[in-house]
Amino acid sequence: MENIQPIFWLVPVTSVLALAFAWFFYRQMKACNEGTETMQKIARHVRAGALAYLSQQYKIVGIVFVVITLVFAWLAYGLEVQNKWVPFAFLTGGFFSGLAGFFGMKTATYASNRAAQAASESLNAGLRVAFRSGAVMGLVVVGLALADISVWFLVLNAFVEDANPQHKMLVITTIMLTFGMGASLQALFARVGGGIFTKAADVGADLVGKVEAGIPEDDPRNPATIADNVGDNVGDVAGMGADLYESYAGSILATAALGAAAYLHNADLQLSAVIAPMLIGAVGTILSIVGIFMVRTKEGANMKQLMGALNTGINGSSVLITIASFFILKSLGFVNYWGLWGSVVTGLATGILIGKATEYYTSHAYRPTQRIAEQAKTGPATVIIGGLGEGMISVMFPVMFVVFGTLLSYGFSTRWDFSASGLSMGLYGIGIAAVGMLSTLGITLATDAYGPIADNAGGNAEMSHLPPEVRQRTDALDALGNTTAATGKGFAIGSAALTALALLASYVEEIKIAYTHVSADKISGVLHKVGFDTIEQAQGASLVEFMHAYEVHLMNPKVLVGMFIGVMMAFLFCGLTMNAVGRAASYMVDEVRRQFREIVGIMEGKAEPDYARCVQISTQAAQHEMLLPASLAVIVPVAIGLLLGVPGVLGLLGGALSGGFALAVMMANAGGAWDNAKKYIEEGHLGGKGSAAHKAAVIGDTVGDPFKDTSGPSLNILIKLMTMVSIVVAGVTVTYSIF
Repeated sequence: MENIQPIFWLVPVTSVLALAFAWFFYRQMKACNEGTETMQKIARHVRAGALAYLSQQYKIVGIVFVVITLVFAWLAYGLEVQNKWVPFAFLTGGFFSGLAGFFGMKTATYASNRAAQAASESLNAGLRVAFRSGAVMGLVVVGLALADISVWFLVLNAFVEDANPQHKMLVITTIMLTFGMGASLQALFARVGGGIFTKAADVGADLVGKVEAGIPEDDPRNPATIADNVGDNVGDVAGMGADLYESYAGSILATAALGAAAYLHNADLQLSAVIAPMLIGAVGTILSIVGIFMVRTKEGANMKQLMGALNTGINGSSVLITIASFFILKSLGFVNYWGLWGSVVTGLATGILIGKATEYYTSHAYRPTQRIAEQAKTGPATVIIGGLGEGMISVMFPVMFVVFGTLLSYGFSTRWDFSASGLSMGLYGIGIAAVGMLSTLGITLATDAYGPIADNAGGNAEMSHLPPEVRQRTDALDALGNTTAATGKGFAIGSAALTALALLASYVEEIKIAYTHVSADKISGVLHKVGFDTIEQAQGASLVEFMHAYEVHLMNPKVLVGMFIGVMMAFLFCGLTMNAVGRAASYMVDEVRRQFREIVGIMEGKAEPDYARCVQISTQAAQHEMLLPASLAVIVPVAIGLLLGVPGVLGLLGGALSGGFALAVMMANAGGAWDNAKKYIEEGHLGGKGSAAHKAAVIGDTVGDPFKDTSGPSLNILIKLMTMVSIVVAGVTVTYSIF
């Protein structure tokens, strides 16, 4: 390892530190008071259902991973169009992504009753237990990601052989990108499957319980309540953890690959460019731990004060990483360290601004959500219209922030050279901005994972018949959780946009590397098709020359067709997942109605509902419905590559990125606003619980559930997964494309 700078060892050390603090917070949570026997019993029901669901999901996902791994092995060892490390890297990415989600979910299922018990003591105690339990998820995600990245980097450095050290580093970083596909595929299954599960249960519980039967949310008489609480854990915790694991790892890996390409002819700076994103992530993790200890509030705090408590930790970590990243970049020897630092700061600022915009459009402390609530006075139709309208308007700010963030990070890294000569450095700057945005993921994910824990705590308090003031405290924490969850989704979507831009450039670099895997009898024909005489000439071509060789421009019908299909994929994917939730919810509604009708004494509280049957319905529906959308994300990039080649694939990815990003923001914000409009009314405004306005708002919240928790957050994974698949099968595309 003589060619690895000593400062690199901070990355694996930080991964161990993050996992150690995750274990510390987990043990701290387990030591808290579990509450009454009833509270513990409810928590056990939820925990058993969540573990049963994940066990079933991992069996199905495991089969899919084995099949895909065998295909990759055939491509690598049979057809020889792929690097031989790819099958192994793919498996580890999927394994660690799933493991991150599992650890987060296990913590959440133990934390809900303890958070409810803490809330019976004080608001600050409830916030502390819920938030630090969420911190376990944040630290596990970044700890496992940094461990996976650093171990692969060391292994490939030791075993990849190449006479040219600079080219070797390019090969290593492009191989590492492939474990991002495993992480993305696992994340998509987790998000889609978990999202279908949780929203089928949530919609069934709300429509029959609140609207038809007129009983409170999380009432123990409702058979779907346990399934609803299980769904919060498998969708909003396990799914989200897997999702942000791949976002975090993907941004670091894509930036490392771009750094290897941008500094291909400078050995010292090339290594610095590769490890810089890893070091920024590592230092950001340390500072996230500092930020976690800064979060606290006072009793009787309102929504803005609660949000301010969380923002203290997030903003404190962000300020510290802003300072630290400057010294990291300077110490690595970059000539333009000021410019690269500007890109990091741009990424951080973009993430914070997207979070603020999301908070404004989804929190009931602000006018957009209050306007939706006011429209509930005239019925469900105007609530839905208002939510869709506000959601569509809310797209403007995140898109513009990403636009300015992209231009600024590109400009800073190239010293405002927007010509072709600065393209590689500009793309590296965009990648560094994505890393900057996610550098404090340890704490931003903690605020996100906190939400479902607070929600479950409220459900536990209701079902355990705790005093009304406890439910008021958990409702305050839950309403804040809705906003932080929406903010987290906006953050993930924003980082997906910047990361996907970086991955597009990485795709071109992978095409160059793929030439070395194509067998000798095929390579001459492949090169001839795009006008290169030798492999050396092709690999020495600049990004602009490569685009020219493959005719990647807007007048090429293959590019345009790919773009149309990319945009269509975003809508098709959302349509499939929305319909899946609708079908699963209809089964749940029928089951809840049946139990209300057939189980004598259920409404009087004298008979216990069949909770297990509702969990089973959601589990079966989720496993069945998640396969088609997830499969399309893998099949379509391969098919487009075989049919339209590199121009078609780049068009596909560009269309999916632009269309999917805007659609994801709209759905996440509209869903979050509908949810908090309902919460606003439940706090006593516009007639309060049980009023006509409340029932209308519940309908809006029900429509918004699959928007914000199934289709919307899955889109950012779809964008990156299609790019990752394209990168992994680049050798197939250049060898076998028809046109």
